[in-house]
Amino acid sequence: MEGFIIYSTNRILNGKSCVLLYGKLKNNQSFLTINEFKPYFFIKTKDLNKAKKIIEAEYEETDLKNFQEEPMTKIILEDPKEVSKTRNELEHEKIKTYESDVRYTTRFLVDNKIQGPLEIEGDYESHDEIDRVYTNPELKQTNYTPKNLKILSFDIETDKESKKLYCISFYSKDYKKTIIVSNKKFPNTISCEDEEQAIEAFQEEIIKFDPDIITGWNVIDFDLAFLREKFKKYKIPFILGRDNEPSKLRLESDFFRTSKADLSGRVVLDGLDLTRSSFIKLDNYKLDTAAQVLLGKTKLIQAVGKEKYEEINRMYKHDQKELIKYNLLDAELVYRILTETTIMNLTIQRSLLTGMPLDKVNASIASLDFLYLQKAREKKLVAPTNLNPKRDERIKGGYVMDSMPGIYNNLIVLDFKSLYPAMIRTFNIDPYSFLGKKKKKDAVEAPNKVYFDSKKEGILPEILGELWKERDIAKKQKNKLAIQAIKIMMLSFWGVLANPLCRFYNLDMANGLTGFGRSLIKQTAEKVKEKGYTVIYSDTDSIFVDTKTNSKEKAHKIGKKLEKEINEFYDKHIKEKYHRKSFLELEYEKLYLMFLMPKLRGVEKGAKKRYAGLLENGKIQFVGLETVRSDWTQAAKIFQKKVYDKIFHKENPTKFIKKFVEDLRAGKYDKELLYRKSLRKDVKDYKVNPPHLKAAKKLKKITSSVIEYYWTTDGPEPIQALKHKLDYDHYIDKQIRPIADTVLELYDLTFKEVLEGKKQTKLFDFK
Repeated sequence: MEGFIIYSTNRILNGKSCVLLYGKLKNNQSFLTINEFKPYFFIKTKDLNKAKKIIEAEYEETDLKNFQEEPMTKIILEDPKEVSKTRNELEHEKIKTYESDVRYTTRFLVDNKIQGPLEIEGDYESHDEIDRVYTNPELKQTNYTPKNLKILSFDIETDKESKKLYCISFYSKDYKKTIIVSNKKFPNTISCEDEEQAIEAFQEEIIKFDPDIITGWNVIDFDLAFLREKFKKYKIPFILGRDNEPSKLRLESDFFRTSKADLSGRVVLDGLDLTRSSFIKLDNYKLDTAAQVLLGKTKLIQAVGKEKYEEINRMYKHDQKELIKYNLLDAELVYRILTETTIMNLTIQRSLLTGMPLDKVNASIASLDFLYLQKAREKKLVAPTNLNPKRDERIKGGYVMDSMPGIYNNLIVLDFKSLYPAMIRTFNIDPYSFLGKKKKKDAVEAPNKVYFDSKKEGILPEILGELWKERDIAKKQKNKLAIQAIKIMMLSFWGVLANPLCRFYNLDMANGLTGFGRSLIKQTAEKVKEKGYTVIYSDTDSIFVDTKTNSKEKAHKIGKKLEKEINEFYDKHIKEKYHRKSFLELEYEKLYLMFLMPKLRGVEKGAKKRYAGLLENGKIQFVGLETVRSDWTQAAKIFQKKVYDKIFHKENPTKFIKKFVEDLRAGKYDKELLYRKSLRKDVKDYKVNPPHLKAAKKLKKITSSVIEYYWTTDGPEPIQALKHKLDYDHYIDKQIRPIADTVLELYDLTFKEVLEGKKQTKLFDFK
């Protein structure tokens, strides 16, 4: 029977170490497999006699070798907890261990080549909580894609101080229910005499509905954290999983880390975190914003902060029916955001590709580790243990050329498709093929003078090659989700080589890769110049070419011609110099009918990664400018879009600029003058005092990492505690003037001169 793993763990059962896999079968039944499995790691065979004097363990000779071709011996233990202790004893005596940091359950899945889907063969028993429990079944790899996972969204409402529970609502397909602390009766609602009864009802409802996935908005840090304290208060065991193991929360105060919930047999996916990690860009990640953008729906209460809680309190006291409606809609919106967009399916696709659990698909280091260990074993190889070396210097980034500021017609962009994955395959960049600074015949020499064996095919290039094929299949099938998942995965893998947390961390190797990137971009720009065209800018994987023609048809021909000729050059060059096949692919990506590259503010030097251009479809694309930055006001974005629209359509923007400033001073853009900025750590941990922190300090209680504030005559003030008038001079000087000057200086004008009307110029007399 085919199925999909939802949750994995390990236990000691009847004195044996066992791996437990919980999941959902193709026939909609839940399952649990229990397999006895002994933990193990490796040492060099030549160290075995010395090791026997230090530790007591089972030993097994293997036909495996490390990357240096040395024979390996397996050290087999009884309990996963013994691994770190045994490793430390050996390492203390200078005996190097291999793969001794691989998690016990991960080891089992890697050995069985299971990446989420699996086929189960064997007898089973039925239990109250789980439909099928298999003991020591045979597990096989399969290509099954789950389409029947049971998702439950829930949301709680509390008082303003988050101390008193009002109600909890659940939403799923063909299911909705509310629990409320009230003596009144409502349809589809469980009315409870007190909080304790409501908590018991919540637990019963979770176990009865038996979801595979539990979700909500900020569901771990707020809803589950709140409920856990209530479970503790009323001495109710915090059990929400598919067995009697207590559920656990790992709450993170660091905004760079996500909190995790551990519920046996289930997975908790925070809707907020999942939306953000699915590369969906929103102005902010409030539920109301996400619902409006992704579903075209809004919450019932539009107020925020104090006003919101006052309305919730009012409804609880006087209109509980409306509160239930509001609470239930919040739960419904999260469910629909995940299921009616690509978010849930994309998460499943990423899990299938990487072997990661659904709540860890963003873990690029663990993803590479999982796939690499599988491939290494197929090649009879054992990987090193990662002892987390300290980073002594930073990786050198890709090449970004100083731009030539100005306004251009018919500018084309040539872009290397998946440049870093392509370079890894082309130059055989891999921990296994890495030779360090030891030169060898026919070795690939990187720009930083490190070498890669061109004959010993690497594992990472092989993984990327297989993903490449999967992407080509997905393109033929027009499977956008698979294409996106594969792209995300391929692009993430090269960066982990420079992360000390990765077992294959090597700064020389990572700098070799980025060195090739810089070299290729420079070489490509030189080839374009040889053809008689000007490269006005280049970044990590693209070059921007002034075609010097007023015909977009001619520009298209130039783009296609350059694409063909440069690809032919690299095919020949790579074969002759490195004796390798080139996987580099330069693509004529797009044409800008008009393109504006600004200067750096206050200097003549051109900007980097900041530009705007008019595409053939009439849309203006902004990169790095204020309109795409989350820390600029909506008013600044409106202003910038309109100014650039006028420039690109050859209209004089000066009248608009003057009128916009007048309207701003008159208060017509007050709603659009709100700043939003995230706190990245606790307030007490800041060593500086930026504006959003100053605003945050004026709040009685910080309830969100995103601080919303206005700049007033008394400085920054949060929207929840606004006391002074807005400082329009601040907004004009800090938000509007810099945007205007970026464009106007290309016409030898300044924002001040436009407002004062002192200097006249003929538009498009570019200087």
